[in-house]
Amino acid sequence: MNTFGEKWTFTSFGESHGAAIGGVLDGVPAGLPINFEKIREELERRAGKGVVGASARAKNEPDEVEWLSGVISQQPTANSQSSLVTLGTPIAFIIRNKDARPEDYEIFKHTYRVGHADRVYEQKYGIRDWRGGGRASARETAARVVAGCIAKQQLAQKGICISATLVQVGAETDPAKFADTIATYQKDGDSIGGIIECRINGLPVGTGEPIFDKLQAHLAFAVMSINACKGFEYGTGFRGVTQPGSAINHLSGGISGGISDGSEIVFRCVFKPTPSTPKAGVKGRHDACVATRAVPVVEAMTALTIIQFI
Repeated sequence: MNTFGEKWTFTSFGESHGAAIGGVLDGVPAGLPINFEKIREELERRAGKGVVGASARAKNEPDEVEWLSGVISQQPTANSQSSLVTLGTPIAFIIRNKDARPEDYEIFKHTYRVGHADRVYEQKYGIRDWRGGGRASARETAARVVAGCIAKQQLAQKGICISATLVQVGAETDPAKFADTIATYQKDGDSIGGIIECRINGLPVGTGEPIFDKLQAHLAFAVMSINACKGFEYGTGFRGVTQPGSAINHLSGGISGGISDGSEIVFRCVFKPTPSTPKAGVKGRHDACVATRAVPVVEAMTALTIIQFI
């Protein structure tokens, strides 16, 4: 499945080392002003610009968005400046892969990387893209960030704000020590995982439905689709199992019975260490901590979820 959503749909396409990745958005209303500078900033966050442990490809890939349809320049009026706005038609865009190096993966034409989707893809489909995992690569998440940023801009018009942050790297919970922790693993040719916390503010009471259409189920579905994500919790989460009910009965995470209660929604998700490391004998350009670059992707998938209810 390459399409997310029903009311406000996002379809992604492209492979990690192919010509380009991209997406098509449908359901975006006409007349929505788009801040393309914000999209560029979000893509730089995903690329890990200035982040310790980010892969060389992520740092070098320009991630320049080419808009193919769905937006138009709006001429200035007496009360507004010239801007790009949505037409209400499908928005199509591509990001060309300008720093692809498929030759780095030649060794995997006839073997499988441990901890990746190589083997199951080939067993399921009878063929696979050995060039960095193809569709299974986190390179695909750049398109999600573009789509999610547009969704966030529409949500902001309704007073809904989504923000995520890295709150743990390995066993370390002090943000001031994250960079040193990651650098230690990177120097050893290894990797480490992390936890991201996401907060949603401004969502009114009543979002979500009982039983099989709960808000947290939708959020978990979206976030767990992100590469390397291995767990989701909201409210008290897994930590609540060690506390008595009387101490945590007020910590609902902003969701009760699958329905938003009007307060701040808080959830966390955990990302595993990448199994492709020099210490494991795998050459290539890999992250020492993929969680650092997953923060804007979590925000994007959260926005693409919430926009379905608005």
